Amino acid sequence: MKSKIILTMIAAVILAVTTGCAAQPASDETQASQEVAPEVSHAAGLMTVTGRVVETMDAATYTYIRVDTGQDELWAAAGRFEVAVGETVTVPLDTPMENFHSDTLDRTFPLIYFASRVMREGETETAQAASAMPAGHPPITGAAPAAGSAVEPVEAAEGGMTVAAIWDDRSKLSGSTVTVRGRVVKFNAGILGRNWLHLQDGTGDAGQGTHDLTVTTDAAAAVGAVVTVTGNVVVDQDFGAGYTYPVLVENATIVSE
Repeated sequence: MKSKIILTMIAAVILAVTTGCAAQPASDETQASQEVAPEVSHAAGLMTVTGRVVETMDAATYTYIRVDTGQDELWAAAGRFEVAVGETVTVPLDTPMENFHSDTLDRTFPLIYFASRVMREGETETAQAASAMPAGHPPITGAAPAAGSAVEPVEAAEGGMTVAAIWDDRSKLSGSTVTVRGRVVKFNAGILGRNWLHLQDGTGDAGQGTHDLTVTTDAAAAVGAVVTVTGNVVVDQDFGAGYTYPVLVENATIVSE
């Protein structure tokens, strides 16, 4: 009986010590690691990062900044704004671009985020209006059709479909291969590992956006050229950062005329 009492007392002491250790505050080392961690937010479904500006430069109508988050450094760019080295900024990670070359700076950035706005410490999200992106950069609202009025009608490819027909039948066409002929109204290279173009053939409703078809490809195409595109239909594609597409033709081959 005595041995059982002793064992019970020992167990109680061990439990008390263990509980006491768990209740102790985090070590200085743990707290320090938490202090240097970058402040990351997923507000409104868009990740942002906060850090200190360690380098800044202006090029044409854009401002480039190198931001130290405490754990890493990243480059970001937005429409020109006032900022100084040492300031704290919050950068929405709108659009990552790999191996982006700035002709004005004669410099290639392995990875840079093009932000719709950069907020300085104390500014609200709406303090800075959305900025125009560099030439060839896609709009932040990826689902928006290419700007401008609809093109003149382009004859459909033999055995192919029109832009409007693909929009109308997109649910049935999902996962299938289609061919469509139209005029390239916009072309962006090397975004998210692929080239992007907007195709119009004069069909569809410009007010509803069904006159414009977004295509991804490894090939190049000149704006204004009439091309025949063959690719796979996907629907309700969401790449994040506002890039959502009700219908998209992916991995397309392009034949220029």
